[in-house]
Amino acid sequence: MNQPTVYRAAIAPVPTDAPRPLWSVMIPTYHCADYLRQTLASVLAQDLGADVMQIQVVDDHSTLDDPEAAVRELGQGRIEFYRQPQNVGYIRNFETCLERSRGHLVHLLHGDDLVRVGFYQKLQRAFKQHPELGAAYCRHIICDEYGHWQRLSPVEQSQSGILSDALARIVSRHPIQTPSIAVRRSVYEQLGGFDRRMASCGEDWEMWVRIAAHYPVWFEAEPLAIYRSRASSLSGKAMRTGQNLRDVRLATQLIQPYLPAAQAKLLHQQASHLWAFWGLSCARDMLAQGDYSGGLVQIREALCCATSASVIQFLPLVLLAIVSHWNRQLRQAWNQLHCGKTELSRSEEL
Repeated sequence: MNQPTVYRAAIAPVPTDAPRPLWSVMIPTYHCADYLRQTLASVLAQDLGADVMQIQVVDDHSTLDDPEAAVRELGQGRIEFYRQPQNVGYIRNFETCLERSRGHLVHLLHGDDLVRVGFYQKLQRAFKQHPELGAAYCRHIICDEYGHWQRLSPVEQSQSGILSDALARIVSRHPIQTPSIAVRRSVYEQLGGFDRRMASCGEDWEMWVRIAAHYPVWFEAEPLAIYRSRASSLSGKAMRTGQNLRDVRLATQLIQPYLPAAQAKLLHQQASHLWAFWGLSCARDMLAQGDYSGGLVQIREALCCATSASVIQFLPLVLLAIVSHWNRQLRQAWNQLHCGKTELSRSEEL
């Protein structure tokens, strides 16, 4: 198996004399205490008891809010809390979560994401029925910073079960968000932690590909996790600089050793197209909001991922977002002018 390297933490086994619950719900946080209350409530609604479920918040030395207060308020002594002595960055905070976990199954749940009722029960059933599984994931819902649902991840196969052709699907489609997947702790012990070379994103995709290259993966068709997309998050900020696409290009290179030789070239092309279209989609959204600087950065970095005919043909649709933005601006200006004229007419009548 692919052993840990200098870029990945070695995850030591749990000491033999330590209590071993079935679940470890590990919640990394950094400046998201307002959302953390919702996250904790979603977990506590499915609490299986301390003997079965470890719940711990691992804070990356937040200075703008007080996550420990949220833990005290919601947890009432049920939830463990650990604060990093200094800020270590999100990947090393993930490593701390893995290292401090004691359960046989580990669920990393961002401090601003949520789980829906049934998440632990249904994934637990899959692991019990299939001891060979390395991981199990469900479909996820993407919501905005206010909690409004935006879209739903696609159905990967018609029924829940071991995902067919899991490696190729995860490489070419990236159907998993971190809150939607649970992993056996023994898998992290064998494969190591998340790769530290990514600065903003891509480390999760690389990990899920790594796991799928070595273990079967379960797909749960019911959407039982909610991923919150926020402009102020690390990934949101990385889009404005293009770091998000530079990271996933690096991840695309890092997964090469996991790919079967006969499929490696095709899967590399599919991954490159996946990220190119993601970048162009981000560019379209940014341009539509008038963020021309960020949008152009995304276009530039997307074309560094792939420049096939299908990618180039998508460019005009992206650039049309500028027209959409200006049309909206003109309508707003016209409405303001019209309202101004109406108020002037009324004052003259008086």
